[in-house]
Amino acid sequence: MKVINLSEQNSVLNQFLREIRDVNIQKDPLRFRRNIERIGMVMAMEMSKTLNYEVTDVQTPLGVAKVNTISDHLVLATILRAGLSMHQGFLDVFDHAENAFLSAYRRVNAKGELEIIAEYMAAPAIEGKTLIVVDPMLATGMSMEVGYLALLKHGKPSHTHLCCTIATPQAIDSVREQLKDSPDVTLWCGAIDPILNEKKYIVPGLGDAGDLCYGTKIHLSDRSAS
Repeated sequence: MKVINLSEQNSVLNQFLREIRDVNIQKDPLRFRRNIERIGMVMAMEMSKTLNYEVTDVQTPLGVAKVNTISDHLVLATILRAGLSMHQGFLDVFDHAENAFLSAYRRVNAKGELEIIAEYMAAPAIEGKTLIVVDPMLATGMSMEVGYLALLKHGKPSHTHLCCTIATPQAIDSVREQLKDSPDVTLWCGAIDPILNEKKYIVPGLGDAGDLCYGTKIHLSDRSAS
């Protein structure tokens, strides 16, 4: 699995990352959602440089122009609800992509272990297509892994791009291990933070991306939805 950390590059993406981390700017949910969306747009533009292209003829009012256009058949998937804003940023760039949506929530099982439960999925066939999976916070890697494996029930993609705003080394190692039999995978990170605390939040991170985007939620029993 190839890992790309975009914070290592000089890019406007770093400005958007700075703002979504800032506790004062976070008080404006509209600004937070928009910055997550813009991170998705920048990441999609960087990703577009790695896709496959073919020359197409375009009829203009004065003649025919030859233009290199993306030939990949894209499927853009996200994990509800935190991923919606970042998903929209990707969709603004890859506007012809098919879309897939998955729900997932955290649960502590009888052994006291954290697990991720996926209950709902709406997805097209992905056989032979380029799959893009968006999940803003890659803390443990569990939700990304569960989402990706669920999508594989709809076919085997030709290449998979996993995308997050912030990841941890622990999550990257976990995803790499779980997906070791899937060689054509690229992980795109806006940044990589060093620590995962006892509540499985990224430090310094930014907090709960889903709550910052869409407001706090009621916890039902031992569920903690994204």
